Amino acid sequence: MVSQDALNLAVSLMTSHFGDLVAKVCGCLLRGGTLSLQEIVRCTELSNSQVKNGLLVLIQHNCVQAFSVPKQAGAGGATKSLTQYMALFDNILHRMRFTKFLAIVRDDLGPQCETVLEGLLQHGRLTFDQLVVRATSKQSEDSSSIRDVLRKNLERLVHGQYVERCPRPEPFIAPTSEEATASARRRSAKIILNSAYVNLRGAAKSKEETYSLEQQAMIAAALSHAERFSVITDSGRESSDVKDADKQDVSVGDKRKFEVLELDEEVQAAITETEVLWRANFQKFVHCLEKKACVANVRSRLGLDAGVVLEALIESSDQEKDNSVKASMDGILEAVRGKPGGISMTLEHIRIVLDQLGCSTSIEDNNVFYKMEVQRIIESCQNDEVESLVLSRYGKEAYRIFRLLIKKGSLVETEQISDITFVEKKVAQGILYKLWNDDYLYMQKVISMGAGQLQHFLWKVEKHSLWELVLNHMYHAALNLNQKIAHIVEQEHEVLQAREKREQLRKSRMILELSLLKVDDALMLFHDFKPSYPMDGHLAEDRIQHTGAEDATLELKDKSSTLQRDERQRDQSLSPGCTKH
Repeated sequence: MVSQDALNLAVSLMTSHFGDLVAKVCGCLLRGGTLSLQEIVRCTELSNSQVKNGLLVLIQHNCVQAFSVPKQAGAGGATKSLTQYMALFDNILHRMRFTKFLAIVRDDLGPQCETVLEGLLQHGRLTFDQLVVRATSKQSEDSSSIRDVLRKNLERLVHGQYVERCPRPEPFIAPTSEEATASARRRSAKIILNSAYVNLRGAAKSKEETYSLEQQAMIAAALSHAERFSVITDSGRESSDVKDADKQDVSVGDKRKFEVLELDEEVQAAITETEVLWRANFQKFVHCLEKKACVANVRSRLGLDAGVVLEALIESSDQEKDNSVKASMDGILEAVRGKPGGISMTLEHIRIVLDQLGCSTSIEDNNVFYKMEVQRIIESCQNDEVESLVLSRYGKEAYRIFRLLIKKGSLVETEQISDITFVEKKVAQGILYKLWNDDYLYMQKVISMGAGQLQHFLWKVEKHSLWELVLNHMYHAALNLNQKIAHIVEQEHEVLQAREKREQLRKSRMILELSLLKVDDALMLFHDFKPSYPMDGHLAEDRIQHTGAEDATLELKDKSSTLQRDERQRDQSLSPGCTKH
């Protein structure tokens, strides 16, 4: 289940960007799950037209996906199509990252492509003709030259997979039976975390019955890879070349057929430019930010050369499956040569760095391939983030203790922790109880039977529950920052005449916006960058196959958490002065 702070953050973003009415419709979908139009009207107590306009805005900006299901009108009545709407939680959060997305394209493809992407981020989804109208309204150049330049820039964005065609607007989902529909709805999540639906698309069809109705809708709406990134070609020039080459071989009897074919191509090109909608491909940008975070982490631990080699390995990789990247030595070497400082790196030095990164090697078609698990670096980034949080909140001694438990990954006794970290036992015991009291540690009590009964306390970092706790803290911090920014923006509008006051507010807003970007960097580590531990019930449902053994494992985890909480309450008296706040 997504936390309340996460839902409030999403609603706060919608309020800042689109106003109260749209935010109210979005909040209804976030909290109530998949709903029809009439259900949203009853939930929000808004008029039918207001809800429709709100849904149109949310769909335009890729925050809601619509789909249709069959509904029977009474007993023995005719079956009609009912449109339902679901909120896309990930896409809503991505609105905080638009400046990061623009910076990625500016660095990779230049300012002209950045301008095209800015239009798509600002308006959600646009056709090519709408992009042309937007560009011509800002420039005084000839519209034909602007059109040609814009087409080239859009093609570069599509080839780089920064921009894609929009999914199908309202797919029809026909369940096999009423029982299957009811079962799927019971398993369905209230909010669709759409980052996982692409993985579902490649699954075997025999497992489709395990998907919830919302997951089926996301799969049905998704286009194939070829469809998503098929570009608009300058069909006029191409058709003229084809016509010049083919007219020599066209007989009189085939002339009419050739003209009809030529006309069909021109009509199809016109339809493509006026009706195909384009949008930003958020998955590509998340991948770029993930690569950036991994390179920064490796650079800080292993040096600049290691960061260059890792970036080259990721960029030259032709696959990214199971959280791994794989590339040939020739590809890595070519990518390294194109990096600043890479021209001076020898082949032997690159091999040494790849070994330091922990890459495994294999030989395929007489070529040496290097494979690396990117998830290991992500886990290192997550560990560093939580350790820095412990350092700032509890001090250096608590940081040493927590770091030890993170590295051990197993239960460690209090006296052993004290000996390894060089922290006095009483001090270590107080720190451990404080961390446990704040849900940062798991404690297990063991009673040894001998001359007398002795109690030993074992400690461990339970990453699953701790990562969820940290993520909720980040949602809360991001919510507070976003609300403060919105408040300052309102104050700026109220003090238009007071120049000094307005400048002071502007500086405060910039500081808060930078802080929000840093909080979002940490938030993405635990939510977007393929976390090894499910962050909430939605991710568990989206990314885990629903087998009986896995369901039993999740149930046992829930029971274990309950027993641990009860044990904590019974043992509260063991540490005087340590109480829950």
